[in-house]
Amino acid sequence: MAEQPTAPSCAPTTTNPAPGASASGNPREPQTARAARAARVPRVLSIAGTDPSGGAGIQADLKSIAASGGYGMCVTTSLVAQNTCGVREVFTPPLEFLTAQLAAVFDDVAVDAVKIGMLGDADTIRTVRTWLSEHPVPVVVLDPVMIASSGDRLLQAEAEQALRDLVPLVDVITPNIPELAVLCQKEPAQTFDEAHEQAANLAAATGTTVIVKGGHLCGQDAGNTAVFLDGTCAHVRTPRLDSRNTHGTGCSLSSSLATRLGVELLQHTEAAGHAAGQQSVLTSEDTHRALQWSTRWLHESIAAGAGLQVGSGEGHGPVDHAARARRLEAAASAYPWHHLLATTDSEGNILDGTSPERLLPVSPVPAGEAVVKPAGPWTAALWAAGGETWHQILDLPFVRALGDGTLDEDLFAFYLDQDALYLRDYSRALATLSARADTAEAQVHWAAGAHEAIAAESQLHEGWLANRVRLGGPSPITMGYTNFLRASAAGDDYVVGAAAILPCYWLYEEVGAVLSSQNHADHPYAEWLSMYGGEEFAADVARSLAEVERAFEAASPAQRVRAAQAYLSACVYEREFFDQAHRALR
Repeated sequence: MAEQPTAPSCAPTTTNPAPGASASGNPREPQTARAARAARVPRVLSIAGTDPSGGAGIQADLKSIAASGGYGMCVTTSLVAQNTCGVREVFTPPLEFLTAQLAAVFDDVAVDAVKIGMLGDADTIRTVRTWLSEHPVPVVVLDPVMIASSGDRLLQAEAEQALRDLVPLVDVITPNIPELAVLCQKEPAQTFDEAHEQAANLAAATGTTVIVKGGHLCGQDAGNTAVFLDGTCAHVRTPRLDSRNTHGTGCSLSSSLATRLGVELLQHTEAAGHAAGQQSVLTSEDTHRALQWSTRWLHESIAAGAGLQVGSGEGHGPVDHAARARRLEAAASAYPWHHLLATTDSEGNILDGTSPERLLPVSPVPAGEAVVKPAGPWTAALWAAGGETWHQILDLPFVRALGDGTLDEDLFAFYLDQDALYLRDYSRALATLSARADTAEAQVHWAAGAHEAIAAESQLHEGWLANRVRLGGPSPITMGYTNFLRASAAGDDYVVGAAAILPCYWLYEEVGAVLSSQNHADHPYAEWLSMYGGEEFAADVARSLAEVERAFEAASPAQRVRAAQAYLSACVYEREFFDQAHRALR
């Protein structure tokens, strides 16, 4: 296979809208904010076969629909004895029972979207086609299931023409590369451009949007592309994963896409105040936005699939449809942070601040060696205690993608938008700390930091964000962090404020130093990596460490304990700050 380009040649110049903007750049509220107001849930019907092992078919469809924000229903076309290793047997119920299932759903439920999967034979295809012609649905997505990922054939050869006849009646079709070739009666595409040409011809001939899936091609970009009726394209980039957990990915993507298209239509209806029964029309922007959501959700699900430990390992394991939900559940925890509750260490010693060893609970994960070394035993104790949080920061999807340059632009824009707001209040906290410092050297240092936060760093943010849509205000995480810093600097002892300020220096420098090895002239975020991984910023960090060490040495034991807790709280806030773009936009 030929190496595929990073993005297809027909992809638009801007494939990732800025935070709070639509694909065209128009203001648009983030999905999570809209969801918080209890928007209507699309009712999505899957018409497909089964998978008793749970990774594909209607089982995967129902999980995908729920994970994507819909209410899932299913009508079974075939009972399939399969698992992660392959298909063993297929039983097709009588067509009368298929019709009975469809009637049971449509007689009782208003269906917002339909995903069609395995149909099996020509008679089943014609039955479904006739039913949907007589019972129109706002959104229909067809996954033309012909061959399973295991290689087993799931559609009779003589039914291929019947499936081609079904394509003009649906809104979107999601073939893999071999299925696209069968539908076009061509040889399988070897490159993105070949696949796009086939898809464009199919879209023009049928009036149906075609999704080109990059998973069967080669190269680092395994993203998906929507090819519209007029031949224009919208590409969603996603890095290729080295994973055997790809069982049911076609089912999962198509059912998620049907759900997200349903979400888009319902939002149009609510925004326009349409009367019941009056339908909006899908736009290419809607499809692009829905494809972005589903592609990125599926990427996360594939990445987490191995953790399920489902299957013997001889075949292709399933994806973890609930990975995103579990990530967001963990992020929403309202329990107090452990370091604020701990009064003794693991050996029962009271954490009373009388020595560095009795300052904070020991981290279950060793911190490793810092690039900028602690200034003494007190700051060494702080670094060691933050080991678990430090490694959590390095493992964040945002930080990993920032380093290798695959971070989507909308995520970086969200981060910079919030960082620009953060720096304003961070500067105020530094100015307050400067006024309270008891030495001229410390006053000058913190005052210089306050100036730098506004002058140099804000210039980077404002320059990069100058032509992008802004969110318009601080997020809850940004507000919580800056309120904490300003309260610590103004309302607690000097050592507490200094310790709270420190992670924004130290952790940023350490992240920059770790990621700087991946920096190069063409890196999309080279300027950020150069700033925080540079020698000048490292020198500022060293001066901050020396001042915090001095403040700890002069403080009382009780003050040290509060200061150490403030340091770890700020470390956790740094982790939350780096992660918030994914929570908001993914």
